[in-house]
Amino acid sequence: MSIKVWLDDTRPAPKGWVRCFWPDEVIELLESGEVTHLDLDHDLGDVGNSNGERTGNDVLLWLEEKIFTKEFEYKIPSIFLHADNASARQKMRAAIIAIDRLREKI
Repeated sequence: MSIKVWLDDTRPAPKGWVRCFWPDEVIELLESGEVTHLDLDHDLGDVGNSNGERTGNDVLLWLEEKIFTKEFEYKIPSIFLHADNASARQKMRAAIIAIDRLREKI
């Protein structure tokens, strides 16, 4: 089975994609090993971690750490962004570049 994951708290998912509202939902799906594609937004409302914010970047940071520590045993999904926040999008692109570099080492 393959799952395409769309993380966004306001925009609906494209047909054929599973919509998630929060990073922990995406991480749970990633842990299933069935995610083939991720499409992430950054800004996800105001409820979440200690500073009151959860973002799509949280997913990328989790994935990067799991790949680096070799705790991610599955094929790394293709990653896309649809974030409108320009500075956050740049930060997320940097995380994707780091993930791609780790992917090359596997």
